[in-house]
Amino acid sequence: MRLMDGLRFALGTLSVLPVRVDRVDRQVAGRAMALAPAVGLLLGLLAGPASLLPGPPLLGAALALGLLALLTRGLHLDGLADLADGLGSGKPSEQALDIMKKSDIGPFGVMTLVLTLLVQVAALADAGMWALVTACVAGRLALTWACRSGVPAARPDGLGAMVAGTVRGPAVWLATVAALLAAAVIGLLSAPGSGIWAWTGPDRVAEFTKTYAFGEPCAPDAAASPACLDALPPDLRSNGAITFMRPDEPQDARIVAVSGGSGAREGFSGVVVAPVALLAGLGAALLLLAHARRRLGGITGDVLGALVETATAATLVVYAILG
Repeated sequence: MRLMDGLRFALGTLSVLPVRVDRVDRQVAGRAMALAPAVGLLLGLLAGPASLLPGPPLLGAALALGLLALLTRGLHLDGLADLADGLGSGKPSEQALDIMKKSDIGPFGVMTLVLTLLVQVAALADAGMWALVTACVAGRLALTWACRSGVPAARPDGLGAMVAGTVRGPAVWLATVAALLAAAVIGLLSAPGSGIWAWTGPDRVAEFTKTYAFGEPCAPDAAASPACLDALPPDLRSNGAITFMRPDEPQDARIVAVSGGSGAREGFSGVVVAPVALLAGLGAALLLLAHARRRLGGITGDVLGALVETATAATLVVYAILG
């Protein structure tokens, strides 16, 4: 029951999912922040498939991130903008906190918000759906670390005061290990050689048939050439894999498979890349947390939101570079 109280608090705070929160106190808040990565996993699985819709990868990435913003009420993006305004003002902590409480967004907030979203969309378009799932876990793992014992609140009220210092050390490390294991599984799922089938809709059938299935440089049942691999969209790109189309499928809904001799190597690479990207995202968030603590004296709800978006962006970037 205590665990469910924490899970409901986490879902109610970090998403728009309809849950009934019966108990709200610091003990429940601590459990909620320890369970935050699990909520991130759920959010990533809900928003990620939007990136697979037929059309340009950038459009799919933008739709997926837009859906993620809807699922989180845009609170993390708002926190990022508010923190940027507060820190960018150069004012002492009390004045910076007052700036962050204002409902409008200043120039520092706008620039930071636009740049972060551009980076996230561009990286996601290249890295694919499973990178977003990993990034969502990393973003919420940053909350677990930000709410660990010893991290104070910058204000005596608000969400920061409710959750600051509520997660004990063992829970932090347990959540981190669980997140890394989840990332390793995600890496396996995202590996082109994992044997998982990816569906492509009617709009892309002709494109695949002409370019990737039966024509040069991607002939069926033959090792793909470098030119073929360069031509493949990001969600189907792999090193030395075979890409072909099953001829027995209906013309309006064919299946594209990515397989071949490099499958084991790709699977191993995915197991490494996803946890490394997650740790990179967490590291970027912890650097921002340290800076916010120096400037503001602790955490606020806006700081927590900014940490989520920072970890998300950094994870996507590293995933795109290494993947």
